[in-house]
Amino acid sequence: MKIAVLAGDGIGPEIMEQALAVLAALKLDGVELLHADVGGTAYHRHGHPLPPETLEIARAADAILFGAVGDPSCDGLERHLRPEQAILGLRHALTLFANLRPATMFPGLESLSALRPEIAETIDLLIVRELNGDVYFGEKAIRTLDDGRRQGFDFMSYAEDEVRRIAHVAFRAAEGRDRRLCSVDKANVLETSQLWRDVVIEVAKEYPDVRLNHMYVDNCAMQLVKDPGQFDVIVTGNLFGDILSDQASMCVGSIGMLASASLGEAHTPWGTKGLYEPIHGSAPDIAGTGKANPMAMVLSLAMLLRHSLGREAEAALVEKAVARTLEDGIKGADLGGSAGTAEIGAAIVERL
Repeated sequence: MKIAVLAGDGIGPEIMEQALAVLAALKLDGVELLHADVGGTAYHRHGHPLPPETLEIARAADAILFGAVGDPSCDGLERHLRPEQAILGLRHALTLFANLRPATMFPGLESLSALRPEIAETIDLLIVRELNGDVYFGEKAIRTLDDGRRQGFDFMSYAEDEVRRIAHVAFRAAEGRDRRLCSVDKANVLETSQLWRDVVIEVAKEYPDVRLNHMYVDNCAMQLVKDPGQFDVIVTGNLFGDILSDQASMCVGSIGMLASASLGEAHTPWGTKGLYEPIHGSAPDIAGTGKANPMAMVLSLAMLLRHSLGREAEAALVEKAVARTLEDGIKGADLGGSAGTAEIGAAIVERL
């Protein structure tokens, strides 16, 4: 079982160290770790945020464990050389089209949510976001009109096969949960969304045990703060998914607790090849201070164990160890506690 370890920038190496300690504590046989540079670190060492050798290691691995990218010293670079392009490059090169972002309220953290505790405690949902299409990858430019005004444009589009494959991922995810799927679009305004809705309805015929409903994205944003407990699995496009998943992170109290998986079409002998990362970013302002919360990184490892290595029992153990650590009051500064990165990691290993 080959795991590419891309720690990246900022707090990435610190939280990755704790995740690897948890992995070591599981004592799995036959795991090989392949380390490589990525992001700003890779640019400073190799002249590119995603060097060929890093991409080669990612291609050879069964799964990629990814820390974070983002380096303020690279802000002045051309866009294709900035650290954030590494993650986009990996998604494109490995055809990682399905982003899974669970948002679950851990007991005892309800008071940290921006929502009332009795509403926050109901949150247990999964957002399935399409990653390879939409305005992010469409034609885009800034042009000058005949009258001299500047105009920016971004082309939004989805082909039906792109919608169909993400819909299948979402329906299968719903089958493993509470069998409820909400497809989010803007079909009352956008033709792209109308096609999205039509194709999702077609795919739904193959999953008669999953209850499907549709919701406009503006209403979904409102419902996430009004009644988040109504959602089980949400499936949506790249732009809407980007916004809604970050909103969900604050509904559960801290972006430092949210893991994610980006899955593709390639398979491993045990599951689906994917890239696993916390969604909080590189946090350069606290890098090197030992204050970073590694829980999202550890929970990303749990998702890797589940989806790419087929180790459900070990994944559940890791998640329970994180929950028990929180129950015992060991929390980072983002959760109102005082525990440091290494202390939190050691506590998870101890409970594991």
